[in-house]
Amino acid sequence: MVEKVSVVTLGCEKNLVDSEIMSGLVHQRGFKLVEKPEDATVVIVNTCGFIDAAKEESVNTILNLAELKETARLKALIVSGCLTQRYKKELMDEMPEIDGIVGTGDFFRINDIIDEALRGAKPVYVGNPVFNYEEAMPRILSTARHTAFVKIAEGCDNACTFCSIPIMRGKFRSRSIESILAEVDNLAKQGVKEVSLIAQDSTNYGTDLYEGFRLPELLNRVSEVPGIEWVRLHYAYPGFFTDELIETIAANPKVCDYIDMPLQNSEDAILKRMRRPGRQRDVRELVGKIRSRIPDVALRTSMIVGFPGETEEEFERLCEFVREIKFDRLGVFTYSQEEDTPANRLPNQVPDEVKQFRANTLMEIQREVAKENAAKYVGRTMDVLVERYDGRSDVYIGRSQYDAPEVDGEVFITNCPVEIGQMSKVRITHAYEYDLSGEGIA
Repeated sequence: MVEKVSVVTLGCEKNLVDSEIMSGLVHQRGFKLVEKPEDATVVIVNTCGFIDAAKEESVNTILNLAELKETARLKALIVSGCLTQRYKKELMDEMPEIDGIVGTGDFFRINDIIDEALRGAKPVYVGNPVFNYEEAMPRILSTARHTAFVKIAEGCDNACTFCSIPIMRGKFRSRSIESILAEVDNLAKQGVKEVSLIAQDSTNYGTDLYEGFRLPELLNRVSEVPGIEWVRLHYAYPGFFTDELIETIAANPKVCDYIDMPLQNSEDAILKRMRRPGRQRDVRELVGKIRSRIPDVALRTSMIVGFPGETEEEFERLCEFVREIKFDRLGVFTYSQEEDTPANRLPNQVPDEVKQFRANTLMEIQREVAKENAAKYVGRTMDVLVERYDGRSDVYIGRSQYDAPEVDGEVFITNCPVEIGQMSKVRITHAYEYDLSGEGIA
């Protein structure tokens, strides 16, 4: 009997890519992939272990899926990803429901693990996370056929005091330009039109393989792949954002005027305790330079509130910073006290209820900023990548270059038949908090 395998992905887009590769390996081995865990004999849960909320979600998902051994056909529950890399012993000791685990650097051995788990061996494959996938590895996209994430590097060397990524993903290591281009070419031949380049620290790309920063060259060369229309940049570390990179985004029409640059905070004392690059003056100068050269740019960032020692005055200044800079997209995280990180040992930890209040307050400010920013698009005509059709509302739904998949706003298109998976011209007539709507132009 052919085993039926379902892959459940939690966490970030980097995890999603790993899951897509595991799906490809499973399919190549001859197992049958199924979408619903209820239909599977083997379930792989690719977990996140970045913050407490993610760890809790991962554990709850594992326990819920384990019930399928009683209620469905499940024979083996495999757990992969960041949680296993960090807590392999605890998981195997405390969760007998798990039949095998694999870390972030060993997921390419997923078929061996499935075989051993089905024999009752309880395999544990968690070594040092030094593996980089290459274009030759099979991959089955779980995103819509016109868009894909491409991991250009793995790991991180920045050692921010709050972050456990280096523990779970290892040191920074770039893929070669040739490997990335070969993968993008293969994706384009499958119909992908938009590639989102991701890494824990994308602006540092190439410094470990070549001489100097090579992200500008990579952006230009990816944009030259036939069939690719948008190249989107994620997780740009502000300390390495060079003038050459700004010029590349400004000059290349296929590189989206969209920059995802997590800043984490605005206050100098907090940035210093976080071990983040530069200070508020440097951030303001960088944002000003980017907007001067790329006037239409959409800036996405993330902020952490409730970092140890954060005072009411510092939080108020952060709020004022967000009001003033007017980021187009902003995510807010409450600080999570992670073991084995330097910030875990800092004094003056902020109470959870204060963190949550500050997060809610900052998001309310950003909602007003987002509403104001969205209004500037009304009356404009823009290219929209059409993603789906909503028959109940009789509208097509897509995204502009200013919106990344899953996390940002959408464009609702009326009064014109358009083609899913293709670019269409849309005249924007209404703006909401994050979403836009308009009429397609035949």
